[in-house]
Amino acid sequence: MEKDATETAALQRTVEIIVTGRVQHVGFRACVKKMAQHLTVTGVVMNLPDGTVAIRATAEQVILEKFISLLYSCPRALVRDLEITDPELCEFDGFSIIVPE
Repeated sequence: MEKDATETAALQRTVEIIVTGRVQHVGFRACVKKMAQHLTVTGVVMNLPDGTVAIRATAEQVILEKFISLLYSCPRALVRDLEITDPELCEFDGFSIIVPE
């Protein structure tokens, strides 16, 4: 049985993830984007001034769980901790890297 667009949207969830560790200047954001696109997760990833990385991602719950678990597998990065919060549902067009000015 196919899900209609409203039912699919109801299953969507947005998470905000603050990633600590050695996650800047090691290709972490590009790795996150590649995984997100592979899993059809939409959202954004950006470096923060304090050396952490922020990710805002939207997908179905089971997909988000897989995405979050894969964050530890980015080569050259060393993820120490993930702080995950639940903001309101956000819709994104694809997944992009936000580069600070």
